[in-house]
Amino acid sequence: MNNKKPIWKRNLLVLSIAVFIAGIAFSEVMPFLPLYIDTLGTFTHQQLNFWSGFVFSGIYFVSAVVSPWWGKLADKKGRKLMTLRASLGMAIVLAAMGLVTNVWQLFFLRMLQGFFAGFVSNSNALIATETPKQNSGQALGTMASSFTAGNLLGPFVGGALASMFSYRITFFVTGGLLLICFLLSLFFVHEEGFKPVTEKKLDKASGVIHELKSPALISGLLLTTLIIQAANNSINPIVSLYVRQLMNNHGNVVLISGIIAALPGIATFLAASRFGALGDKIGTQKIIVAGFIGATILFFLTAFVQNTLELGILRFLVGFTDACLFPQVQTMLTKNSPSKVTGRIFSWNQSAMYIGNIVGPLLGSTISGFSSYSMVFIVTAGIVVLNLILFRINVIRNMG
Repeated sequence: MNNKKPIWKRNLLVLSIAVFIAGIAFSEVMPFLPLYIDTLGTFTHQQLNFWSGFVFSGIYFVSAVVSPWWGKLADKKGRKLMTLRASLGMAIVLAAMGLVTNVWQLFFLRMLQGFFAGFVSNSNALIATETPKQNSGQALGTMASSFTAGNLLGPFVGGALASMFSYRITFFVTGGLLLICFLLSLFFVHEEGFKPVTEKKLDKASGVIHELKSPALISGLLLTTLIIQAANNSINPIVSLYVRQLMNNHGNVVLISGIIAALPGIATFLAASRFGALGDKIGTQKIIVAGFIGATILFFLTAFVQNTLELGILRFLVGFTDACLFPQVQTMLTKNSPSKVTGRIFSWNQSAMYIGNIVGPLLGSTISGFSSYSMVFIVTAGIVVLNLILFRINVIRNMG
């Protein structure tokens, strides 16, 4: 009797550890990035805000543009090679950020980080293609939980390292963490039965679309991803400001904001693989619809909270609706795409996510500037309703 673990289960174990480490690496420099920029020159308050936004968002613009190109290469050369390319490239780039002497050098390296991005999306694509379809919901949910857990831990690790050592040392440690991801992928991940795409017609997006059973369903899912990200990220820039307003500028606003910002991720971590397994049994689309309905109610109620306790409870519950959405959209993409174009489809999904990351904060800060923080939550609830309607039209109607 052979007790050896199936290769897909071993890959899932190794890559869920790797994306957990990558999650820490990507988020641990975020809390002090503006403070690091401030050490690289003499800036006015306005200039510092400008550079912080510029350095923070530059990575998303580049990634949104190059992701489809890397996706095409993944389908031709293999997803493992793309995880190696991304992890080694970003290990070098992030370590180099600890050596910069001015803000332009940091901005250039952040753009380069965007160019090499794709470790998590290619790890997901590898798991999606190697895992039996009936287990893909649970597998991708596990990957989402691991990455979320790392993302949550990162700011605490980064804050501790920066306090004990320095900002620059923290960048070197971050580069080291991504080097560990590279070594895990190199030695312990085995891409089994990969068939490189050699058909010339698949070089173009139109060729990929022809391979799909329902292009309308796939494009509907990509739009769903974009709007999910925009809705979630419209809230992010104003959470700490909303906390400050609710606390009337008294008490430890930074600590309470940090806790409240972490709460949705904790709930997502707890629930993503469970909702994935449930979706495999009853239909992933049902989980997504439930997520939309829950998110609409919770965002709307958040506009009327009276204190930080109520805000914290609602933000925690939003994490459960998050677990019903993004990982499950990836599962539906997996179940409705031929494996030979999975890399490309996942890279398009990554681009949609990055565009949502860019649009969301702009939307949230614009609405709060013209109206109030409460209005951001009301508008976001409306956006989620729109997403539900579009999902029913574009995805559910086009299901077999």
